[in-house]
Amino acid sequence: MNTKLKMAIVGAGIWGENHARIYQAHPFCEAVAVCDERIERARALAAKMGIPKYYDNYDEMFKNSGCDAAAIVTPDFAHAGPAISAAEHGKHILVEKPLATTREEVFAMREAFEKNKVRVMVDLHNRWSPPFNAARQSVERGELGVLYTAYMRLNDIKWVATDMLPWAARSSILWFLGSHSVDTLRWFFNDEVKRVYAVSREGLLKGLGLDTVDTYLTTLEFKNGGIAQMENGWITPNANPCVNDIKFNILGDKGMISLDLSSHNLIQKYTDEKVTVPDVLVQHSVFGYPRGFAFESIRSFVDCLLSGEEFRVSLEDAAHTSLVILAIMESAKQRQPVEVAY
Repeated sequence: MNTKLKMAIVGAGIWGENHARIYQAHPFCEAVAVCDERIERARALAAKMGIPKYYDNYDEMFKNSGCDAAAIVTPDFAHAGPAISAAEHGKHILVEKPLATTREEVFAMREAFEKNKVRVMVDLHNRWSPPFNAARQSVERGELGVLYTAYMRLNDIKWVATDMLPWAARSSILWFLGSHSVDTLRWFFNDEVKRVYAVSREGLLKGLGLDTVDTYLTTLEFKNGGIAQMENGWITPNANPCVNDIKFNILGDKGMISLDLSSHNLIQKYTDEKVTVPDVLVQHSVFGYPRGFAFESIRSFVDCLLSGEEFRVSLEDAAHTSLVILAIMESAKQRQPVEVAY
């Protein structure tokens, strides 16, 4: 591999542009190609970010662009095709969460990655969140003792489903945000989910023309006895000061940690019309340089690929997270507990 990692990007949307900014700002990385099924979007992003090549066919890009690795930044349901193709062309891979949205795709992707001996990380970036990471360090030091229960709320305002994501009806809040929730809880308990019981409610978004579930409430039972409750919805009112509504609590037999990241007191902005809480944690910039934990995870992929270090999110982490979410969806349909099939 060259000293300067050559990245190719599949998907020229909002998050694809973020990937390009991070690669172009990294001293040992560069974006050499971008692909989008709409060639005009790939051409526009290439021109904007100084990327030399653009394509509307990812097979052609992996074959001809000279890239070392690929970032798969397509909608939730469209990861398997480009990821498997990248593996077959011998490219290391960063996949935006989730790994995949069907059981068949999870196993097909794992088989392709292992067969072609490529390194893979899924961008479950909550592990890089400073508050969550600080809480996890406390758990590692044993300050909370044996973990008993946890609660995690990760919701979005309606605008995300109605305006931000043109493909929201083809996905689910569980894939879009629930994947972060499941990964975070697995990470804290350092354990696998044994059984889930979920209920859901729908109707609000369907009334707006979006055929997707409004919200899920889920209980997770871990193999070693831990219990967590998880809330994921994208019907929070648009006037909420933050796009995300985030609350977290973890309880052990020696202590407890609580996080409130949607109503934090770091910075608040007031006008005569509204109150906003500017994002200084997830994705922002300092002197024009991309900062925020959602960007640090992408940089970490580059750094670990160059150094040979293990990724902070393993392929098993990502695969198991997808399988847990599939069990949650099945439980919500049956209104019965479902064992997670690994």
